[in-house]
Amino acid sequence: MDRNKILIIQTAFLGDAILTLPMIQELSKKNPSAKIDVISIPSTAEIFKSSPYINDVIVLDKRGRQKSLFNLLRFVLFIRKQNYIKIYSPHRSMRSSLIVFFSNVKETFGFENSALSFVYKNVIPYETGLHEVARNLRLIGLENEKDDWKIKPEISIRKDGVKKIDSVLIKTAGKKIIAVAPGSVWQTKKYPFEYYIKVIEYILYKNFFVVLIGGTEDKELCDSLACNNENINSLAGKLSIVESIELLKRCSLIICNDSAPTHMGMIADIPILTIYCSTVPGFGFYPYNERSDFISFDDLNCKPCGIHGHKKCPVKTFDCGYKLSVKTVCEHIEKLLT
Repeated sequence: MDRNKILIIQTAFLGDAILTLPMIQELSKKNPSAKIDVISIPSTAEIFKSSPYINDVIVLDKRGRQKSLFNLLRFVLFIRKQNYIKIYSPHRSMRSSLIVFFSNVKETFGFENSALSFVYKNVIPYETGLHEVARNLRLIGLENEKDDWKIKPEISIRKDGVKKIDSVLIKTAGKKIIAVAPGSVWQTKKYPFEYYIKVIEYILYKNFFVVLIGGTEDKELCDSLACNNENINSLAGKLSIVESIELLKRCSLIICNDSAPTHMGMIADIPILTIYCSTVPGFGFYPYNERSDFISFDDLNCKPCGIHGHKKCPVKTFDCGYKLSVKTVCEHIEKLLT
């Protein structure tokens, strides 16, 4: 048996996956001889495979291959055979807890608000006033003081990915670049389309080139914002996650919603302006690197209406988006560019 195998369970969306990286990095430093494996979903496997601190990525296709209880049990049997000595699960779902319960691992760590939290040998308080990175660090026993928790997530990119971005950026003709990521899984997290048009007009007026990024699900939105303008390039659905991060390294700023591109900008370590609509920075998912900022219109009785957002505004006004003026957003852009 390998006495130094550690398993991390993180089967949430991309943003949560990225915010798990600092915890893994610190865990590796605490256990330099350990082999750290991660259970992820298919869409986030790329980010974990790009971490130099991770030994192996085990993909759990919870909406496909392992959706049924029978196949989930087969998956758990596979995990049991890996002989892990510890499991840390920042993910709090029932499926993650079931994997822990049937894993036959004695040293397990999870948050108190996890589903079936009783299955964990060590239950850690989930402190709502902290950033998610700081909460995850407490899962591995690090009580960070002041700003010590502000650890940059790290990944590596292959040379062919760098060359691809080099070729993409030929179109910019030497102009400085600002990235805009207008999409989100949740509709109530999206700053209004017509407002993004005005924001992009302001960026073009400042003589920057605009690149629009996102997944394949954001392609229609980004293509509509591009409007065949020669100073705008819509790359939604054309780049991998890691390639998008490499692109961001070449940008002066990224403007995005409360969504994964915020955390991709953290890896790239560039200025970030995160626009909050239905959610709030206090949930603990704001950008924390130097020269980043966030903006939120909070003078509303209905806000926040949920930690994840909604498909439609529950009160049918979407004031959290519409009352956050373009003028205010552009003032924050100007501040970050000076």
